[in-house]
Amino acid sequence: MEKISMRKIKDILKLRFKTEISYRQISRAVNIPSSTVSDYCKRFEITKYAIDDFLEIDEDKIYQLLFPEKVKKETTDTIQRPLPNFEYIHKNISKKGMTFELLWIEYKEENPNGYSLSQFKELYYKFKKKVNPTMRQTYIPGHQMFVDYSGLTVAYVDAKSGEIYKAQIFVTVLGGSGCVFVHATPSQKQEYFIKSHILAYEFYEGVPKINVPDNLKSAIISNNKNGIVVNESYAEMCRYYNCAVEPARPKKPQDKGIVEQAVQGIQRWILAVFRDRTFFSVDEINQAIAPLLDKYNSKVSKHLGASRYELFEEEKKQLQALPANRFIYKEIKLATVDISYHVKLLDCYYSVPFKHLGEKVEIKYSTALVEIYYKGKLVATHPRIHRANSKSTLKEHQPKNHQFQNEKMNPGRLLNWAVSIGENTRLFVQKRLESSDYPANVYQNIIAVLGKAKIYGKTDLDLALAYANSINATRVKSIESILDKKLYLQVSNNADTTLTVLNDHENIRGKDYYK
Repeated sequence: MEKISMRKIKDILKLRFKTEISYRQISRAVNIPSSTVSDYCKRFEITKYAIDDFLEIDEDKIYQLLFPEKVKKETTDTIQRPLPNFEYIHKNISKKGMTFELLWIEYKEENPNGYSLSQFKELYYKFKKKVNPTMRQTYIPGHQMFVDYSGLTVAYVDAKSGEIYKAQIFVTVLGGSGCVFVHATPSQKQEYFIKSHILAYEFYEGVPKINVPDNLKSAIISNNKNGIVVNESYAEMCRYYNCAVEPARPKKPQDKGIVEQAVQGIQRWILAVFRDRTFFSVDEINQAIAPLLDKYNSKVSKHLGASRYELFEEEKKQLQALPANRFIYKEIKLATVDISYHVKLLDCYYSVPFKHLGEKVEIKYSTALVEIYYKGKLVATHPRIHRANSKSTLKEHQPKNHQFQNEKMNPGRLLNWAVSIGENTRLFVQKRLESSDYPANVYQNIIAVLGKAKIYGKTDLDLALAYANSINATRVKSIESILDKKLYLQVSNNADTTLTVLNDHENIRGKDYYK
């Protein structure tokens, strides 16, 4: 059996004890059997921790608390308990103000030895799954936000180039009220997809417990018989807003009927209005959408006898509160801490505490910030740098001997060392310091080359570097080859010799090689 990551276990506990959604919903969201989800939740309850305190504990400690070596399996409850009246529950659960807890209390009054609230919910959802699929879908207020894109797009003209582009139309609808949000974006790429979600939450002034996207690449990597794999950036955003992901099942139109109806509605009442209009930016499209969306949500439904906004006022009370700060979209990358206790990200280098040397870490980065995590714990934060081969090194990440070395080995000291060997050596070091290579690599290269004076002597090294400077050779092995073959003693204008070492290659051969 594949080992379940500690992050996923924490997600399960957070969803269960902060949103109170059912085991079945959590099971679908994290792609783990509901029985396993239930087991983890029971283990957590035994710890007697508050959920917020528990999630702050380091992962090793969490593992010890949840899976102590001598914990015995809980015995299966063999007491026969009466089943709830599922038809009655299904009929009443969608009524305003009705909750599972109220229906469960009624059930327990008649059946004191009945099922617990969580089991009551789980049994109902199993029943609902088996109900005739033609039965009208009912949704619990504040639970689900359905997500999709319109098949119809809106054209706009780039004012500078004159090229025509198609804006993508993002649509969400809340299950309890049918309240719709619409947002135009340049594409369906990850960053726009997540930004549209954030704007939807702010439009609704709250967050649902579950997002129900279609199987878009920006949301779902795969959704098949082997389970659901959620895009990690999307999952990160959902974790921040404390909501689960339960994508629509492939080839199950009933799972997304409500959002497809919403898409049809906005195509008819909003997008069709734009058919003869010319736009010059996506922002202009969104400005035009706003009043039409307000009008659409204000329309009174003949079937419901109320507008979407009126129904939404009730549903809004069931939404989770927005966090104090807006989520910042970050790319995610896995990396290994190198021998210089740095990780490489887009040709730049960022330090990590040296104790994590050789470890796998997770990098989350935005345009302004880089965060590095080890086993789910933040271990390093850096401002984002954008110049290739630049580095950000925090002194506290270095072992003490390296802190001393970095204070000692700066450009001025390296140049003084080079001057003590000779003018050609000084020129070599000056050129290396002015190169665009990663500074740590340059310093290592210079120190290695200058160290050859102990082996070959200062005079020979300075002559060898005169030759190296003339052919732009910088690699340590190239300079060693020049020294070993004494190429600097040969006639410098010999074309054959020059060609032999023109390329900075470790296998440098003298002219005698070809005789």
